[in-house]
Amino acid sequence: MNIQENTSLKPYNTFGIDAKARFFTKVSGLAELKEALLFAEAQTIPILILGGGSNILLTQDFMGLVIKLELKGIKVVEEDSEKVLVSVGAGENWHEFVLYAIAQNWAGIENLSLIPGTVGASPMQNIGAYGVEIQQVFHHLRALNRKTLELETFSAEECQFGYRESVFKHRLKDKYIICEVVFQLSKIPLINISYGAIKDTLVEMKAENPGIKEVSDAVIAIRQSKLPNPAEIGNAGSFFKNPTISEYAFEKLKDQFPEIPGYKVDEGIKVPAAWLIDQAGWKGFRRNDIGVHNKQALVLVNFGKGKGKEIQKLSREIQQSVEEKFGINLSPEVNFI
Repeated sequence: MNIQENTSLKPYNTFGIDAKARFFTKVSGLAELKEALLFAEAQTIPILILGGGSNILLTQDFMGLVIKLELKGIKVVEEDSEKVLVSVGAGENWHEFVLYAIAQNWAGIENLSLIPGTVGASPMQNIGAYGVEIQQVFHHLRALNRKTLELETFSAEECQFGYRESVFKHRLKDKYIICEVVFQLSKIPLINISYGAIKDTLVEMKAENPGIKEVSDAVIAIRQSKLPNPAEIGNAGSFFKNPTISEYAFEKLKDQFPEIPGYKVDEGIKVPAAWLIDQAGWKGFRRNDIGVHNKQALVLVNFGKGKGKEIQKLSREIQQSVEEKFGINLSPEVNFI
């Protein structure tokens, strides 16, 4: 295990924040990971597990050990004529795994194309896009107990999935490290093009009888048209969750704001956070080297030398103005470190 000191985390977070780690190491195997945890325990320092760094905002230097998880590998565990169980290392790039599945003609995750980050973070966040969430294709995962250093298996029920939520963000936060995720994908594609602009994009692409590859291509095209590339402008994708309000609250808002969009879910009406932020006047806002993207109000950006604390402050200002205008509280999707 190679431990570096006072390492810049700028290359390891998509916001491009230049915070430093007191100690930093990359692990590609279970033995290395356990060794790193024992090192942190001996030093009595905190630990930060990094995957793709695409869902975090570093607000200061990290005075502990940052472990960059690079556990790799994709293998078929079980299959029949209709489905396949595939085990994927937590350090695999999510989008590359999606493309791999499409190449094998395994369906179920094509709508989740181009989501940044690693496979290990996907169940933690229950990532979702265009009508699909991880919980729909999730079978089980294996995670390392930080205390006992033993691998434990978690079923979908035990993960307690919710909207951008899982047990690993709450009750079991900082108690486990996800090492391997097993997905159940289908060999018989069930094409899902009802959500968002997928159908219109497929028409533009002249894809008359779309398969999973065409759906993936359409999703990639939509995301690239709306979301900035982190390699060009620092960002973490959607900064806030789409809030859910009661039908009564939605109807009252509709009287005041007839154009307010919303769609029915089990808990009430889900309102697009991007619309709320745009209406509150933040779209395209810039202050020094930070701001709100001019094409997608849900994306906060770092134009180069922005600080995490500045972006955190901006996010709170946005929350406050949306609450004042609409009476809706926005919750960050991004994790503040």
